[in-house]
Amino acid sequence: MEFIIANLAPIMFINLIAFLLLGFPVAFTLAATGILYGLVAIEFNLMQPALFQALPQRIFGIISNDTLLAVPFFTLMGLVLERSGMAEDLLDTIGQLFGPVRGGLAIAVVFVGAMLAATTGVISASVISMGLISLPIMLRYGYDRRLATGVIAASGTLSQIIPPSIVLIILADQLGRSIGDMYRGAMLPGLLLTLTYILYIVVLAILRPKSAPALPPEARIYVEPDGSRGLRSLAVLTVIAAVVSFLGTEYYFATHENAPIDELVVIALLIWGMVALLIALVNKAFKLGLLSQIAERVTFVMIPPLFLIFLVLGTIFIGVATPTEGGAMGAVGAIIMAVSRGRLSFKLLAQAMGTTTRLSCFVVFIL
Repeated sequence: MEFIIANLAPIMFINLIAFLLLGFPVAFTLAATGILYGLVAIEFNLMQPALFQALPQRIFGIISNDTLLAVPFFTLMGLVLERSGMAEDLLDTIGQLFGPVRGGLAIAVVFVGAMLAATTGVISASVISMGLISLPIMLRYGYDRRLATGVIAASGTLSQIIPPSIVLIILADQLGRSIGDMYRGAMLPGLLLTLTYILYIVVLAILRPKSAPALPPEARIYVEPDGSRGLRSLAVLTVIAAVVSFLGTEYYFATHENAPIDELVVIALLIWGMVALLIALVNKAFKLGLLSQIAERVTFVMIPPLFLIFLVLGTIFIGVATPTEGGAMGAVGAIIMAVSRGRLSFKLLAQAMGTTTRLSCFVVFIL
């Protein structure tokens, strides 16, 4: 008995791990372990029975917590984007953009993983989509199996640290911090982690070229009539949008002298995206032929998700909206994007809402 009393906490932890390894649901395992060892502690006079009276207040406090309202909104946003085929479009486009260089396909997977993390906030079927789409292609063109699977697994977990992460929302609630502060604190480490993955792939491709070969010419889809890839027009479009963005930001800074740096960055990126998308729309509508296939494809595939990221994170960083309001705007924006792409259906919306309900219930049960 003395051994149990002296080591009750380690024994409880070992039992918790054992139940989890046996496959029991996390929420029920936590609840059962806590109640069981609470009764044991009462039996050994290590805890007062009156502490169990706080359970109803704890449950009611979690349900009435406004901070956790952001969880279903961000989850719904990510699921709608995932089921509307955004992962497939991004992988195809970014793969064609970086594919012709050594390690390009692996870099594309990391880049898309970061993009999905910034729009979904959860590790969901988007990781499965990345695996199903990119893994066979990487293996087909001679990528090392360890590199291919490792890149997919690592990039798929970026949503744990890159905002709007559901994990950060839960941590903010448990630590008593604001979600905005957690997002600001996690943004730079998330970007550094992404850049570290890319740097590792580049170095590995240089040291071991056979493990990460370039995409062969016959696999390159977006090729101009003269045989070039059309990257020059993409670079020109980027420079023009950047110049207009710089001028617009300078004007905004002149009229708002006390604007914080977060607000200036959001405004600059927003102007850059709007200018690039406007040029691409005008070029396509009037068939001007100013942009190459790859430039037009990259603009139409990447800019809308970036707009959604700025709509959610930008409004939170500059203080225009709370995380809950930002999540709601993101969910509406994701639905609008799915409608504009002609991929929204009642079945898709019902599946997304059903999965959102289940995941939100999981979070509440665990807490």
